[in-house]
Amino acid sequence: MKKLITASFLSVMVVSAASAAPNNVGCGWGSMVFEGKNGVPEQVLAATTNGTFGNQTFGISSGTAGCARDGVVQQYAAADAFTGANMERLARDMSVGQGEALETMADLMDIADEHKPAFFKASKENFARIFPSENVTSEQVLTSLNDVMASDNVLSRYAV
Repeated sequence: MKKLITASFLSVMVVSAASAAPNNVGCGWGSMVFEGKNGVPEQVLAATTNGTFGNQTFGISSGTAGCARDGVVQQYAAADAFTGANMERLARDMSVGQGEALETMADLMDIADEHKPAFFKASKENFARIFPSENVTSEQVLTSLNDVMASDNVLSRYAV
């Protein structure tokens, strides 16, 4: 229940901050159901549906549910949305260099299977740099992670 409340709150904040621009909540079932409707209530419902059912992450990684797999912007948006919704799990996984959340992050960033061990190792070794405080934002995590990847010979090809 706590996760549902948190997801709903984050959805409301994201949508409110964006001032109800058209298709402001990304892709997923909610975006498909509320397509063409750009009011705040509709976007809150679309974002909540996308987040509650977890279909946005799947849609982005699979190219379904109205999501596109091609493009750095969509990829970054997916990684940012995933990071924001899974900050604690991602921090835990990065701190040990393995786990489902870290594996999902690697997939969202299109890291090839043969490079995932390097990604996991870099995440663990640079954990304090990626998560410097408890109050770090998803954007700060992604920026730091991108910096770590950019300075790595293997992972630099995935840096934005």
